[in-house]
Amino acid sequence: MSLDSLIANTIRQDVRSDHIYHVPDASGFVKLDAMENPYVLPSHLHHELANRIASVALNRYPVASYETIKQRIRARLGVPAGYDVMLGNGSDELIAIMAQACALQPAEGKRAVMMAPAPSFVMFQRSAMVAGMDFVGVPLKADLTLDLPAMLAAIAQHKPALVFLAYPNNPTGNLFDAGDIEQVIMALGDKGLCVVDEAYEPFAQQSFMGRLPEFPNLIVMRTLSKLGLAGIRLGYMSCAPALLEQFDKIRPPYNVNVLTQAAAEFCLDHLEVLNEQAALLRQQRSELSDALAKLPGVNVFPSAANFILIRVPNADTAHAALLERKVLIKNVGRMHNVLANCLRITVSTPEENAIMLDGLKAALAS
Repeated sequence: MSLDSLIANTIRQDVRSDHIYHVPDASGFVKLDAMENPYVLPSHLHHELANRIASVALNRYPVASYETIKQRIRARLGVPAGYDVMLGNGSDELIAIMAQACALQPAEGKRAVMMAPAPSFVMFQRSAMVAGMDFVGVPLKADLTLDLPAMLAAIAQHKPALVFLAYPNNPTGNLFDAGDIEQVIMALGDKGLCVVDEAYEPFAQQSFMGRLPEFPNLIVMRTLSKLGLAGIRLGYMSCAPALLEQFDKIRPPYNVNVLTQAAAEFCLDHLEVLNEQAALLRQQRSELSDALAKLPGVNVFPSAANFILIRVPNADTAHAALLERKVLIKNVGRMHNVLANCLRITVSTPEENAIMLDGLKAALAS
């Protein structure tokens, strides 16, 4: 039996031709490539968290309703009254669930379409591929703002079942105009769903969550990863109750493990600590943006996230020079033509920001 033939006969062609999502090894690096919160919980909370984790019944499945963690999210993270949330193993799983729910079966006609600005979060397109949807990326303007006429024209032409708008956008960091997002939502009407991805809401301080009752076709998705809990992998989304019920049919019954639930509940009981850390990072974002703007040949784009997008004379050279200094940032210059020679830098502590700045200065000087 030939293994190559076996794979060719059993694995979808589009999967075979795709590549594995690569996450670089960051051991020994100043890690500024993944938009993580660099701050840990204060030491006085470590013992309490350890006790909470130690009391978890690892021999039992999670309580399938997840009501205790969902109650905390509804109460403390701005979910409108009368609205529930659905949990995911990070926001990646939520994106995949929505794609699976909206992908048409072959017998139902042509493939359903997912749409998003380009460039945007890479998991939108990957989830569309895995679910069997067609993906349409609508290029941003040269200034990285949403091209509303192009979006509306693409909606009219392709009639997407799902439109994802990251707010702020990754990897650009900017907030699209709220009025433009409203027009996208209304253009979809009862033919499509608009998902506003608010992964960076703690740093943007702007949200569509409270506006869910205005738009039946609006879904707001968030994650606890950027708030400081990337390691536990917990995302959540909210939308009209009848719509949420449909997505919940796709969700695996025990998709969030008991350790994640216990850690998330504990941290939401101490949400003020995470909010204080987000405030520190917003301040660091401002100071780092100013420092980057003073470097020769560096163009800094406005950011409402916990990362900053810059354009340099040669992104490949600068990225390689920083790697030699054990500083890991993201070279996004080849993701899309509007990102030519762009680097994405996570905002970190003053100490790590200074190390990155020194390395970038040296790279630009050489």
